[in-house]
Amino acid sequence: MVNVGYTLMCEQTGPKQLVDHAVRAEAAGFDHLVMSDHYYPWLDSQGHSPYAWSVLGAVAHATSRAQLMSFVTCPIRRYHPAVVAQKASTIGVLSDGRFTLGLGAGENLNEHVVGGWPHVQQRHEMFEEALQIIRPLLNGETLTFSGNHFDVPDAYVWDRPERPVPMAIAASGPQSATLAAEYGNGVISTEPDPRIIQLYDDAGGAGRPRYGQVAICYGPDEAECRKIVHDQFRWFGLGWKVNADLPGPEAFTAATQFVREEDVAEGISCGPDVDRHVEAFRKFVDAGFTHVAIIQVGGDSQPMFLDWAQEQLLPRLRDL
Repeated sequence: MVNVGYTLMCEQTGPKQLVDHAVRAEAAGFDHLVMSDHYYPWLDSQGHSPYAWSVLGAVAHATSRAQLMSFVTCPIRRYHPAVVAQKASTIGVLSDGRFTLGLGAGENLNEHVVGGWPHVQQRHEMFEEALQIIRPLLNGETLTFSGNHFDVPDAYVWDRPERPVPMAIAASGPQSATLAAEYGNGVISTEPDPRIIQLYDDAGGAGRPRYGQVAICYGPDEAECRKIVHDQFRWFGLGWKVNADLPGPEAFTAATQFVREEDVAEGISCGPDVDRHVEAFRKFVDAGFTHVAIIQVGGDSQPMFLDWAQEQLLPRLRDL
């Protein structure tokens, strides 16, 4: 049975509301809660971007059962990897061991606030060094590290959960799938692509969790849902090579100015039809994912969505 998750999307909801939605989602029966980690929203119309780690701490305290996960944190610019290990371990303690650290190589949108965005080859090198720092610190080792991009003269994380916080690593191709298998306890992908799962398995990751994420927009009026996804999620189809390099919401607005409502609706299921949303979720199950988190597009619709999910969607997903 697939593990069904709910996305706490910082770009479309404020911090207090995110904590409330987390509590509601756990009560509704979702198995895990994932949280985006942004400095900016993708588009101005989304309207939010609180500090994810403060919210995660509050969510860890306010919930008791659901697994928690950062989806995903970039440990190469905004955050030094040694600090990522410390705060991940703290969330692990606060959640009584329910937290998984999701990591990825990041986007310019969020990381340029502390300086220039490195070239793709350089940031991949930085990301691997970051993993070499984070993993031993999560495991309780005292670390001295000197690399091409990071130096850690002496570091030790004092407060850690009973079991080390597991890491899951975002992958989009052979190189990142190999990194995920070598350093992580699971793999992350936002596309229902069985090729990524196969690459991960071939690199040594067979039998470990595979985390996916699917965006939907449930609501009683399909036409209104289509307007919402066009207004707030039209960046979704640009692809990660573009998304990783655009610097801010204004750039995403310019890059998506010719994206039509029907273009977005082709990739995101909209409206009241539960069958459509089940089929969107099923693509990840069929591709081999073990954990799939749902994004409900539209910040104001979360309470309505969670009530509907408890009554109609989750029972259907349990049968997949």
